Amino acid sequence: MEEKKLTYKDAGVDTKEGERAVSLMKEHVKGTFNDSVLTGLGSFGSLVALDVKDMEQPVLVSGTDGVGTKLKIAFMMDRHDTVGIDCVAMCVNDVLCQGAKPLFFLDYIATGRVKAEKIADIVKGIADGCKQSGSALVGGETAEMPDFYGDGEYDMAGFSVGIVDRSRIITGEKIEKGNKIIGIPSSGIHSNGYSLVRKVFFDKMDMSVDDYVDELGQTLGEALLTPTRIYANACGAVLPKFDVKGIIHITGGGFYENIPRIIPEGLAVTVETGTWEVPPIFPYIKKCGNIDRKEMFSTFNMGIGMMMVVDAADADGVLAALEAAGEKASVIGEITEKTGDEDVIIVHEGQVVGA
Repeated sequence: MEEKKLTYKDAGVDTKEGERAVSLMKEHVKGTFNDSVLTGLGSFGSLVALDVKDMEQPVLVSGTDGVGTKLKIAFMMDRHDTVGIDCVAMCVNDVLCQGAKPLFFLDYIATGRVKAEKIADIVKGIADGCKQSGSALVGGETAEMPDFYGDGEYDMAGFSVGIVDRSRIITGEKIEKGNKIIGIPSSGIHSNGYSLVRKVFFDKMDMSVDDYVDELGQTLGEALLTPTRIYANACGAVLPKFDVKGIIHITGGGFYENIPRIIPEGLAVTVETGTWEVPPIFPYIKKCGNIDRKEMFSTFNMGIGMMMVVDAADADGVLAALEAAGEKASVIGEITEKTGDEDVIIVHEGQVVGA
């Protein structure tokens, strides 16, 4: 009897299913294209024409990131059409901090076994995020890696490229004492701190993603899977009109790690709580986990996804521009002289957090 000839599918890689996934995602991807995209889906490389006629010294700004363990929530809920938005947001929001206009995006998805509909759902979310950010989704890779990922599991990462005129790059070097900090709301946890979130709710509290939580007005899973906000519209409403001295994306490390990244030496930031609305998920995490307030601000965005540093004289104008763009922003703090060891001072009900 002739020995059976092995195929790639016998090894766990189904190229036909991969082709079907590409077919299903094509319409989502095409919806992000603009006149600058010169190649279609499936080319070996992606071509994007640059329009730099209004720039003296165009500079490309790039950023890459992933979604982290928030993906575990998507696995639990078997819902995969929103985490792609998170992937785009984590990359694009970083690029926006340099004052850049997002141009295009590429993704990488790795899974143990390709299921065409699931991959198409993931890419739909990526395409939705690209539309929100004004980016073209020009390419990507889906890697089928049997025995590397568990059944039904996957990981994803993205890569964003934007452009800015060199004279308009935002670095934070112009920040001065007395500048105001404008906070722009987050939609919730965004994509950082989920290892702690999962420990609180699924280990300590033994909860399920299907549990309805009165304080949240929805199931726990729905609250945890809320997509990360993309701040392209907010930046687009402000940057052409005002001299923004610094932009901060509040990601992993919360307030205490992200704010100092752009603050010049000798200066500090004082933030007053109560100047913005905190989404209910954060006090719920704090209560369920018995977590110290400083730890909360060290881990989560606490309801502020992005901050802008502006002259005090510009603050009202920036707030008005953000309001016109649909943002409920507020002045949450100011730049002060550094008098101690702390770069970030958070004042809660008249007391310095952690003092």
